[in-house]
Amino acid sequence: MKNTLILAASLAAIALGGCSKKDETPTVATDVAPDVAASDPMAGATATPAASPAQAFADAAATSDMFEIETSKLAATQAGAAKVKTFAEQMIKAHTESTAKLKIAASAASPAITPMPSMTAMQQQTLADLQGKSGADFDKAYAAAQVDAHQMTLDALKAYAASGEAASLKSFAGGMVPTVTAHLNMAKAL
Repeated sequence: MKNTLILAASLAAIALGGCSKKDETPTVATDVAPDVAASDPMAGATATPAASPAQAFADAAATSDMFEIETSKLAATQAGAAKVKTFAEQMIKAHTESTAKLKIAASAASPAITPMPSMTAMQQQTLADLQGKSGADFDKAYAAAQVDAHQMTLDALKAYAASGEAASLKSFAGGMVPTVTAHLNMAKAL
């Protein structure tokens, strides 16, 4: 079961990104469980001892928020459609709030956890690809990235809410399911 949670969290980290402070620079993940690294060529460059499932989930959720915010910031200057810009503004606000809730839930875990967002190579590549697009090309690529990211996050949240080990993080995950479902539906409509 722990391997399943680590895998779910890792998959979410691969597809998603978390929130960062404005002065932080997104980084590439290198802290990956050995069993995940063996099955995931996109995982970090070096494998270190496996984090607890709660830490892995918190990191994946934070990474998800980071990815959503960083890609959505690009929409302010590169999106062509007003509805894409509006969606992006909503994502920045919502994922900033999600990060704050995650930090509270993680600090309430026993032992306390500090989420450590770290974009994967795939997320970095998606971000770089979006930086090279504008107008309708950006809108299409951004919408696809948002659908993929929100679907992976939704799957990870549902998995942790069902069988996670830290009660505060399980509550956070379950509470975020309706919000992420709404975001996924909005992204599909872009």
